[in-house]
This record gives sequence, structure tokens and C-alpha cells, in this order.
Amino acid sequence: MCRSSAAEYETASLDEVLWQAWKAMELPEGYRAEIIEGSIEVSRIGRRRHGVIANRLRRALTPHLTDGRSAAYQGGDVIHRRKVWIPDLFIAPEDLDEIPDEEDLGVDASGVQAVFEVVSPGREAQARDRKRKRRAYARAGIPLYVLIDDFDGDGTVVILMAPDPDKAVYADEHRVPYGTDAVIPDGPAKGFVIGEAIVRP
Repeated sequence: MCRSSAAEYETASLDEVLWQAWKAMELPEGYRAEIIEGSIEVSRIGRRRHGVIANRLRRALTPHLTDGRSAAYQGGDVIHRRKVWIPDLFIAPEDLDEIPDEEDLGVDASGVQAVFEVVSPGREAQARDRKRKRRAYARAGIPLYVLIDDFDGDGTVVILMAPDPDKAVYADEHRVPYGTDAVIPDGPAKGFVIGEAIVRP
């Protein structure tokens, strides 16, 4: 077996081990588990402010997505090649049966049109959303990643587009400070505004 094939086999084996471990996990209420960049990450479900922003976002997005083809979801598993993420909110087809993953445990990332994360306090939580999930969502080719980040300066909305799966980067980044409307430029949420109504204290 050549060196590159051996490395690919080891990665595939680790992915399978993590996948089987994730499926077998039984977490206490209030916790969630994701597979991010070769590790299972267990975290608490967000604090009150986190939930308030995510709910404001979902309530505002729902009437904006009026074409009947897309909808906003909270609390679902997004799956890509034995990786699992639970975004705070995602946009996908209104009928999620159109994009099941191969084991019917969640939805396939290939059909997810956008993901939104509300950044939690703490260095580890911030690194997860700002760095590890950013790379993971770009690798999966998810067209739009939006971060609502209370801890970046006085608060910042970061809109990331144009994923490059091979490099695990988003080529297009717009950073908008709280107090200025952040407008989604494309996709099913085109024209949607993330402003004071969503990020206010």
C-alpha cells in the first residue's frame, strides 16, 4: 500500500470509528455532540442570549422565505461524509425528505443552502464557530455561512460566501458591525437583513 493510500485508509478508518461512536452516544439533556475535524465535540446547548438570537433569527427568516421551496430549521443534524454538525439554524428545502443522509439520521449537507451560528462565550466555543466550523462548512460546499458574534469587537455579523471545498475556505467575506444592517446578498435568503431587531440586547 502506498503512503498516500495508507493515509487515506487511516482517515477513512478514523471517520468510521468516530461515526459509530457518535451514533452510540447518549448525552444528558442540554448537551449536543458534533463530529468536527476528526474529533467528537460535546458542548452545552447555548445560554439564554444564544437561544434568544437564534429564535429571533428563525422567526424573521420564516416570512422572508416565501417562495415555498426553502425553510429555516433549528436543531437538526447536518451530515457530510461521516461528519456531523448541528448549526443554530440552517436553510434547506421545505421538504427535508429531499435531502436525507444515507442512514436517515439527519440531512445531507449537499442540500443545505445556508448555515447560521450564534457564537457562544468562551475561547473554545469561539474557535469552534469562527475556525473549525468555518473550514468544515466550506469543505462541504455550503454556499452561505453567517456568524452572529457578540464577542468580535462590539459585535459583528460575518457573512461568508463562495466556498472552496478543496482549500476549506470561503473566498468572499463581509464583516458588518452591530448597528449597521447586514444584508444577505444571494441565495434563498437574498435581501434578508440581520440588524438591531435580531442582535439587540
